[in-house]
Amino acid sequence: MGTDSNGELADTDLLALDRQVCFALAVASRTVIALYRPLLEPMGLTHPQYLLMLALWEHDPRSGRELAGLLQLDPGTLTPLLKRLETAGYLTRRRDPADERSLAVTLTPAGRALRARAERIPPAIIDRLRMSLGELQDLHGVLTRVIGAATSAPTEEPAR
Repeated sequence: MGTDSNGELADTDLLALDRQVCFALAVASRTVIALYRPLLEPMGLTHPQYLLMLALWEHDPRSGRELAGLLQLDPGTLTPLLKRLETAGYLTRRRDPADERSLAVTLTPAGRALRARAERIPPAIIDRLRMSLGELQDLHGVLTRVIGAATSAPTEEPAR
């Protein structure tokens, strides 16, 4: 697979499914998240709820706006997650007394205690993936760069 005089890929089917970054990312995402499911179910968590709890275990309390930004979720997606976790007894949602427009999300004692059980998840995932911690850290770095590039990429088609 060489490049032509314009630096473009020559003799390459750019529409081949197995060459699509979007396809590889979609399949990787689904299959890796599926590995989490049997670990999270006994805790009563879905993967999106687990991510939200990770953010709160890292820093508690957080505002709803801060959580939405960290998790890259819109409020319409975040609100049902918060409601379910509140119903489960893992967090509380209250208006911030300093700013009534802001929602303060705080872990309950049960939510804080759940962290001890969650600490077993990362080693179990590393084991199930059969990859070294270094390989996973490298992958994380590459994916973080992909996210950054995709986030800053123009959304309009370039003029031809």
